[in-house]
Amino acid sequence: MAEEKDDERNRFSARLGRYARTGGNLGGIAAKMAGAKLFGLDINSAKNASELAEALGGLKGPLMKVAQMLATIPDAVPPEYAAELAALQADAPPMGWAFVKRRMRAELGANWQSKFAEFDHEPSAAASLGQVHKARLEDGTRLACKLQYPDMDSAVAADLAQMRLALSIHKRIQNVVDTSEIGEEIAARLYEELDYSREARNMSAYTEIFTQDSEINVPQLNEGLSTRRLLSMGWLEGARLLSFKDASQDVRNDISRIMFKAWWMPFSRYGVIHGDPHLGNYTIAGREVGELQVNLLDYGCIRIFDCAFVEGVTQLYYGLLHGDETQVVAAYEAWGFEHLDKELIEILNVWARFIYGPLLTDRVRALAEGVSAAAYGRQEAFKVHQALKAKGPLKIPRSFVFMDRAAIGLGGVFLHMRAELNFYQLFNDLLEGFDVAKLAQRQANLLAAAGLDDHG
Repeated sequence: MAEEKDDERNRFSARLGRYARTGGNLGGIAAKMAGAKLFGLDINSAKNASELAEALGGLKGPLMKVAQMLATIPDAVPPEYAAELAALQADAPPMGWAFVKRRMRAELGANWQSKFAEFDHEPSAAASLGQVHKARLEDGTRLACKLQYPDMDSAVAADLAQMRLALSIHKRIQNVVDTSEIGEEIAARLYEELDYSREARNMSAYTEIFTQDSEINVPQLNEGLSTRRLLSMGWLEGARLLSFKDASQDVRNDISRIMFKAWWMPFSRYGVIHGDPHLGNYTIAGREVGELQVNLLDYGCIRIFDCAFVEGVTQLYYGLLHGDETQVVAAYEAWGFEHLDKELIEILNVWARFIYGPLLTDRVRALAEGVSAAAYGRQEAFKVHQALKAKGPLKIPRSFVFMDRAAIGLGGVFLHMRAELNFYQLFNDLLEGFDVAKLAQRQANLLAAAGLDDHG
């Protein structure tokens, strides 16, 4: 027991040391950039981006999740920074067995091992906030037990402070996007991810959403073996999404079709999205068309939207489809964009036409037509950046952050799968009969059944 306590103290002390070093590195980079700007010197963005990634890379853990979130939000950080941040991996070292036993005892009591017939000593996956162990009950039920690392509340608080410092670095270089709302939204969602009891309720909501759908699997919650820092759920067997990247076109298309439904259906009918598009959050069961199923594995980052926001998504779509500027403006207002004028609307439309582009033509197509996957969206992002640089800072509304991030993440799946689908037809099938009053009622019923609050 004394050795375990010493181990815990050593881990916490090591983390504090890394925070201090990382904070110093970030502060030094910020000072150098601010000084270069003050004296009119050239800023080597690529070099500074590499230095920033190196500074952040010393922490791993929650900060990697924050960095990867920022990397997917257009113009939240310069493109050189986004590339470096996106490459970072959340590879926190797993807890050893002695440490796992201590954590499980804290969550389920001294006799916790008697509750399982088997409990793997080695984790099957280690991520930013916790690690997953495979287990089996006496009746043969196989479980995935997600156990949170210790001290995560303090770790997240410290990491969010580093995020705000990283955002301030960008603000000192070029004030194109006001990132204040972005920072607040990321902080709110990350704190929610610490509460596994909330994730359990999110899982219950998705179970209700897809209860009649045989193509999408949601793990079954084991409530008796779950706490705020331990989540036990049914084990879903499946292969990694990227293991299908060389499968036949039909298989890749079918996986992409199911993924489209898994993301857009909850949003269009319940105002709910899966806000973490990391490829590791999905596995695929089956190998051939007709038997393929998508397993949704992680429910920590679920975003619930006000129904007016969802209606704005449909208004913007139909506004772009039919050239109706009134609907386009109504959508941006519903989303919370401020100080709208003709110039800003045109700037926003550049990005909107990119995001909605595949949904606006009634034909089978690849997501990226005429450009490489690596270059997809780069031209539009550059146009938006240049226009905002001339006009002044744009304040990104909180509600927009994860919608945009998740849509880009889903697009990444289609790019990896090299999908060729009629995205127009898929989207319009889900929008058929859309009614905001019915949406509000369905959402209220879902949240009440799952015990969730509306944080839209």
